[in-house]
Amino acid sequence: MIAIDNVIVSDDVVEAKFVCDLHKCKGGCCEDGDAGAPLEKEERKYLDQYFSAISPYLTKEGLAEIDRHGKYLYDSEFGWVTPTINGKICAYGYRDQQGIIKCGIEQAYNDKKIAWKKPLSCHLYPIRIAKTREFTRVNYEPRDTLCKPGCALGKKLKLPVYQFLKEAIIRKFGEEFYDTLHQIAIEHYEVEKKK
Repeated sequence: MIAIDNVIVSDDVVEAKFVCDLHKCKGGCCEDGDAGAPLEKEERKYLDQYFSAISPYLTKEGLAEIDRHGKYLYDSEFGWVTPTINGKICAYGYRDQQGIIKCGIEQAYNDKKIAWKKPLSCHLYPIRIAKTREFTRVNYEPRDTLCKPGCALGKKLKLPVYQFLKEAIIRKFGEEFYDTLHQIAIEHYEVEKKK
């Protein structure tokens, strides 16, 4: 375990190798779960604020689900989450011509319609964040079957999880945190110096 201030990072975050292989997994994490994407408090405000810019990117099924349940809903296990269509694909997701699930929120961001990329829980995946009163735990939790191609690609490219998720980690914890994590990885985990 790596402790940086009150954040505890699992060794797997720096030791394991991972790079999403969307052409093989087809973005399955956007439909394979027990609930929609967990949302931070301010992310609910972003959904309210940006919904009119996001909605043109959504499917009619996604829009119908949002009409029925709202832009987000409360789950007793996961807290505030995005709604899903029939307990499967996120209401903000759509399939492209190759059958890969893409995010309507992220597409609106890429098209410079909004200033928010997507829920942090999605951006960080397969890292999951768990909070206690004293600590924030950062764990690497890929799905056994779904994430197998990403694990294989990460090993092939020799890219540690934390480097693959650099942008998301900085978004959550800041640049100084990432730099500290990277330095610890170099000194204690035989990680190459590239950032």
